[in-house]
Amino acid sequence: MLVPMIDLDAIPIETLLYGIALAGVAVNAASGVLEAGRRPFDLFGMVVVALAAALGGGSLRDVLLDRTVFWISDQVYLLTALLAGLATFALVRYMRLPARLFVLPDAVGLALFTVSGTQAALSVGAPWLVASLMGVVTGVFGGILRDLLCNQVPLIFNGELYATASWAGALLLLALSAAGVSAGWAALAGGSLVLLIRLAALRYRWCLPVFTARQ
Repeated sequence: MLVPMIDLDAIPIETLLYGIALAGVAVNAASGVLEAGRRPFDLFGMVVVALAAALGGGSLRDVLLDRTVFWISDQVYLLTALLAGLATFALVRYMRLPARLFVLPDAVGLALFTVSGTQAALSVGAPWLVASLMGVVTGVFGGILRDLLCNQVPLIFNGELYATASWAGALLLLALSAAGVSAGWAALAGGSLVLLIRLAALRYRWCLPVFTARQ
């Protein structure tokens, strides 16, 4: 049986980016609930963590870029985060899941948000370095909020490669776009690199050097 190929060049860039952003919101909301599930949070607490994880990075990006915050201008994002969070909450109530299952949707969300954040910055004329950092902000800030709400040291500060993976993917996306590669394929390549680096870092324990003061 042949699997139909998706022609990314045939998809309008606005539609593609909208889909990527919605997917990122849903996946990060799920990762927020999975992480919060290790704490004795009630339903309201779960929803708060899910919304923080799903909407935090994009909100900070839009404030920094002086744009209308994305989920305020389009409440579909907010509804998507709520539904994904509630669905994940219902799932974990009836199924026993591995304690660190949240790292997989977190990695996928990091890739999706890196792409959407970088492209959002480009759409308002941000220079390449700013656009790459906006991709990182979008990718990591929701996870920081999630971990803080769950009383955890954020993964970005002491775990395997996280922001580094995001920045590498954002820079690849920008390089391919500058080389004339279509937005869809550049987004796919950049997001894939983020995901591959993050999963490889988890598998092989790749970390940045840790500061230790001389005694």
